Amino acid sequence: MPAPSSAAAWWEQRAPAAGAAVLATATLPVGLDLAGYEVLSRVFLGLACAAWLMLAADFTLRLLRAGARWRIHVRMPSVLDSMATAALTTVAATAVVGTGFSSAGSPPLAAALLVMAVLLWPVPLALPPQGQERRGPGAVFARCVATQGLAVLGAALAAAESAAWLAHAALVLFWLGLVLYALALARFDVRQVAEGLGDHWLAGGALALSALAGAQLLIADSARLYLWNDDDRGVLRTATVTLLVLALACYTVLLAAEFTWPRPRNDIRRWATVFTWAASGVAALAVAAALDAGWLDGLGEALLWVAVAAWLCAAARTVAAGRAGARSGPVRSRARR
Repeated sequence: MPAPSSAAAWWEQRAPAAGAAVLATATLPVGLDLAGYEVLSRVFLGLACAAWLMLAADFTLRLLRAGARWRIHVRMPSVLDSMATAALTTVAATAVVGTGFSSAGSPPLAAALLVMAVLLWPVPLALPPQGQERRGPGAVFARCVATQGLAVLGAALAAAESAAWLAHAALVLFWLGLVLYALALARFDVRQVAEGLGDHWLAGGALALSALAGAQLLIADSARLYLWNDDDRGVLRTATVTLLVLALACYTVLLAAEFTWPRPRNDIRRWATVFTWAASGVAALAVAAALDAGWLDGLGEALLWVAVAAWLCAAARTVAAGRAGARSGPVRSRARR
C-alpha cells in the first residue's frame, strides 16, 4: 500500500503543478516579445525549454519506474484525474513553448512541438472526469487550457507560414475550448475562490488564454490569406474582446479574494496563479495588437511585469521548498520504517 499512496500524492500535487510551472515560464517570452523586450524574451524561452525538458524526463522516468504497479495506480480515481490533468497541462505547456519559438522566428521547431502536443492531446481529453457528482478545484479547467494552447500555436504558425488550413483548424479548437470552459465552470467549486491554494486562478487563466487565441486568429488574417469575411471577423472580434473583459474581471475578483482570505502558505499550485497573471498580460498585449488599441498596451505591459515579479518569487520559493524537502526526505523514510 505505501507505493500506491506515494504515487497518488505525487500525481495529485506535483505533476499538474510542475506542468503549470513550465506553462507559466513559457507564457512570459510570448508577452515579452510582444512588448519589445527581445533579449529578455529569449532568456525566458531558454528557461522554459530547460523546464520543459526536465518535466518530460521526470515524467518518463516515473512512468518507467512504476512498472507493474502502473495498473494499480490507474485504477485509483484520484490518480487517474491527476494524470489526465498533468498530461493536459503538459500539452498546453508544449504548445505555448512552441508559440515562443514561432515568435522567435523558428517555425520548424514550433511545428514539431505542435505535432507533439496534438498527438498527446486526445487521450487525456477523452478521459471522463472521475467523481463527476462532486465539484472540483481549478484543475477542471485543464481541458480548456490545453485546447486553447493548441489554438494559440496553430494561429501563430498559420500567420508565420501563410497556412489557411491551419488557421481554420485553430478556429475550431478556439470554439471547442470555449465549450470546454463552460463545462468546466459547471464543475468548478466556487468555494475555491476563498479556499484554493493557487490553481483556482485557472478559472481566469483559461479565459485569458482563450482571449489570446482569439487575438492570434485575428492577427493571422491578411489580404493574402483572407481567412474571415466581415461577419466572421466581427464575431471573432466580439468574442475576443468579451473574453479579455471577462479575464480581467476574473483577475480582479480573484485578486480581491486573496486580500479578503489571505493564504500565505507556500504551495506549488501557486504556479497556476503565475500563469494566469502572465496570460492576462499577454492577452491584453495581443488584443491591443490585433485591434490596434494602443491604450491596452500599457495595461498589458503592467500586468506582464507583475507576472515576471511573481515568477521570480515563485521560483525562489520552489527552490527553497525543494531544498527543504531534500533535507527532510531521509528523515521521513526512517520514521516510516
